[in-house]
Amino acid sequence: MLPIISIVGASNSGKTTYLERLIPELRRRGYRVGTLKHDVHGFEMDKEGKDTWRHRKAGAQTIAIASPTMLAAIRETGADMPVEQIAGHYFWAEDILLTEGYKHAHFPKIEIFRSVVAAEPLCGPQDNLVAMVTEDQVELDIPRFRFDEVPRVADLIEERYLKGRKKPRIVVVVDGKQLPMNDFVKDFVIGGTVGMLSSLRGWKSPRKIDVQIRLEDH
Repeated sequence: MLPIISIVGASNSGKTTYLERLIPELRRRGYRVGTLKHDVHGFEMDKEGKDTWRHRKAGAQTIAIASPTMLAAIRETGADMPVEQIAGHYFWAEDILLTEGYKHAHFPKIEIFRSVVAAEPLCGPQDNLVAMVTEDQVELDIPRFRFDEVPRVADLIEERYLKGRKKPRIVVVVDGKQLPMNDFVKDFVIGGTVGMLSSLRGWKSPRKIDVQIRLEDH
């Protein structure tokens, strides 16, 4: 399953700034990195008056805008989607998902802590806190790193959550949840799918195949 690590901390502790340094370090090591920002107050990505804004105000529940190099979408959910469901829908091609926030979720957490911002850390080992980035002395039995020790934090993430993981040749997501599959099932699905599709006109031995199936509502 996709490793999910939450970068947490009090407001203005520097979570985004730290992610801006951690992401390129992981990218330099050859990993595909996805990020997910949690905003409990809601957000507005569209600009008033733009075409997509007008589409949404007209009643479209999902809007998207595409260019030759990027795709962006906004979808009404009605409730806070579980991170696992978001990961299954949108981050299946990544090696790791780093979230900013989600301090109450069960994922491994790295806290950014500054005593000038908060009197004490938000999380402890009981919250699945695996490391802390701080210049302050903190009495917690977990690894502690200075702000300039980004490569060492990347080492910890790589050793615990990335190294030795087999990159799946196939990912099956059912209603937003990735299904675990053993090697026999993977080989069977890949072989059957490639065997059937290769008989169709237009087949040109692709490197990647995306198949989406929408079943009728029961």
